[in-house]
Amino acid sequence: MNQSNPQKGVALFSCGFRPFFLFGALYAAGLIAVWVPWFLGLIHLETDLSPVSWHTHEMLFGFVPAIMGGFLLTAVPGWTGRPPVTGWPLAALFGAWIVGRLGVAGSEALGPLGTALLTLLFPVALTAVAGWEIVAAKNWRDLKVPAVLTVLIAAQSLFHWEQWQYGQSVHGAGLAVAAVLTLKMLNGGRLIPALTGNWLKARGATRLPPAFSRFDGVAMGVGLLALIAWVLRDDGVLDDRLTGALLLAAGSAQAVRLLRWQAHRTLAEPLILALHVAYAFIPAGFLLAAWAALSGSAACNGAALHAWTAGAIGGMSLAVMTRATLGHTGRALTASWPTVAIHAAVTAAAGLRIAAALDPQRTMLLMPPAGALWAAAFLMFALVYGRMLLTPRL
Repeated sequence: MNQSNPQKGVALFSCGFRPFFLFGALYAAGLIAVWVPWFLGLIHLETDLSPVSWHTHEMLFGFVPAIMGGFLLTAVPGWTGRPPVTGWPLAALFGAWIVGRLGVAGSEALGPLGTALLTLLFPVALTAVAGWEIVAAKNWRDLKVPAVLTVLIAAQSLFHWEQWQYGQSVHGAGLAVAAVLTLKMLNGGRLIPALTGNWLKARGATRLPPAFSRFDGVAMGVGLLALIAWVLRDDGVLDDRLTGALLLAAGSAQAVRLLRWQAHRTLAEPLILALHVAYAFIPAGFLLAAWAALSGSAACNGAALHAWTAGAIGGMSLAVMTRATLGHTGRALTASWPTVAIHAAVTAAAGLRIAAALDPQRTMLLMPPAGALWAAAFLMFALVYGRMLLTPRL
């Protein structure tokens, strides 16, 4: 037997980022490659979900949790000082994620309850593992992470209930976007200024981005209130002008946070710059959502949603995936030209998807290149970084 195969198998489950980054990227590419022609009426899939519902579920509850799982299972040991989850326990978590994807594929036979139960296996297991590790280490500050994951589980449960009752989800999907964005704002506020500061310090700079401060806490609070208002925007809970004002304040606060992190000084290192560019879609989404609330523009609300999902979530996921893979496999923390191409492709995909939302008449023209660029970005990640993920650390 070829001895390289067992070695690769051991390497794949030696750290959480390896299986989830690799197969999460492949899934992100595949699901968009399938969904765009399905949405445009060129193909048809036999599932219990409509094309939009399938796309929403598998983006928010399939792709996103995989990347979150890879990040958390790698980061939590650093936060807690406890050994990482590896080997068979990690393989079991990965298997739970696979079971969820099979559950969606077989949703027509399983029915709403069976599909919901299978797809909830992974997020519940991931939250339990992350929560246990944090509690065992008495690292109470980081309990906010499993708390947000619990909200994501609630959002997924609500999605399935709404899908069963009404044939589509409104609040479940919105709540999921809000939960993921909250994590992105929280982790981005830690990660981006720290990595930028470390890079600048290594080059002799003394003026560094500020660490997480009271201002960041206020910005997070305003952002959370604005996201709650956005989720409930169609229920008449708040006046549209008040909702718009909250979203405008949140977008402004997040833009100020981004300016404080000094993106313009990282132009020489795309690996750092990519984090700033992806985070910029968060304030952009808030500002688009604010205009949607104040003007009644459904197109702007769709553009805000895709700024947050394709831009911020997709872009930040790839920025973290590339950097974490290089760092945890012993490679130099600098972007090669294929890595630059990966980040350029996902940014362009987000821009085209936002443009398609703002100009629905050009959907047939803009959606195919947007989908192709998204799929290309994640497929390139799998091709360029796959060998690093499948082989032991240098």
